Amino acid sequence: MQFLRTPNQCFEDLPGYPFAPHYVDIRSNTRTAMHMHYVDEGPRDAAPVLMVHGQPTWSYLYRKMIVPLAAAGHRTIAPDLMGFGRSDKPVEKTEYSFERHIDWLEELVTKLNLREITLVAQDWGGPIGLGLLARQPDRFACVVAANTMLHTCDPDLAGRVAWSNYGVGDEDICISEGLLNWIAYSQRAPKIDASMPVGASTVRKIDAATLAAYDAPFPDERYKGGLRQFPILIPITRSDPGAGINRATWKALSEFDRPFLTAFGDSDPGTAGWDTIFQERVPGAKNQSHTTVNNAGHFIQEDAGEELAAIVVKFIRRARGSK
Repeated sequence: MQFLRTPNQCFEDLPGYPFAPHYVDIRSNTRTAMHMHYVDEGPRDAAPVLMVHGQPTWSYLYRKMIVPLAAAGHRTIAPDLMGFGRSDKPVEKTEYSFERHIDWLEELVTKLNLREITLVAQDWGGPIGLGLLARQPDRFACVVAANTMLHTCDPDLAGRVAWSNYGVGDEDICISEGLLNWIAYSQRAPKIDASMPVGASTVRKIDAATLAAYDAPFPDERYKGGLRQFPILIPITRSDPGAGINRATWKALSEFDRPFLTAFGDSDPGTAGWDTIFQERVPGAKNQSHTTVNNAGHFIQEDAGEELAAIVVKFIRRARGSK
């Protein structure tokens, strides 16, 4: 597998991101070990909060949450998925698959021997992080799902989510034009930058230096294989391998009785409706203080990171039976 490593100088002096880098060697599906980067702040002996990003972001997305969570006494870990941030980047797009992303995250969690995990998952961080939970549920103490989804394309999703993606009859699919446009754009656009969807999918103004920080891991097109591949991995047929993975995850979640909280932004059409589905299907979501964050779009961590961190801290305290 041919991969690239973004030069360290690309990450110098990024606003609000002073964190020391940490790495594990990843060998799943590879002949040569790749580096997977993660932020690791707060006391090392504390139960971890594992915050998993999606596409096209990286651990920079969680910078507003890392400091307050660590200050509250939590070991705060924010990995960069392979192909993103300071993690190594396979060059060929087809090296990235949904299953491999779960494999790579599983190797990091296993090598760090993380247990009693609070998972915070947004965008693709949901299918990947929850996919890992389905494999190793005993490692997880509780979950915060924030603007995420688990597509299966099953007919029972009809009318439940703002961006339609469900089966009709035996052979047809109803899919939102907005979702299909994003998939097509990711494959056809001659130039694609992480900052574009971040800026377009937040509500509160982002300055130019912050937007540039989202582009820092991708100095040229060769580094963008993972960025381009994620949208095409979204299941849009019932037979898609990702739909099967998500069905297995839903089965595991149907038995997950530990605390499960939804905290969605109020201005995200891409995931609108999924919070209710999680609340209905996950036993641990019953009687939780589910939250809608006002004036927050898809990248809720960018719009309201400090507010979301406070929600997570309060949730963990309640989950552990303390005040």
